Amino acid sequence: MIRRLFYLSLGACITLWVMRRLQALHPNHMARRTVSGAAGMLAQVRDFTSDALGEAADREIELRARFGLGDSDHND
Repeated sequence: MIRRLFYLSLGACITLWVMRRLQALHPNHMARRTVSGAAGMLAQVRDFTSDALGEAADREIELRARFGLGDSDHND
């Protein structure tokens, strides 16, 4: 009797696990995860680009001051 209850509960747990895995593969879920992942990556790229451009501008100002060059707006 105990063995039957054990295998019944084991089967129920495995069934629940498989059902959740199958639901996670549903196209709507996958699309939602893909969109959220892409949005997160886009935010990271924007942050990186902003940081890189800020650092480049700071370095340009530093180099212009070091070599005695004027502002970039007046050298056109």
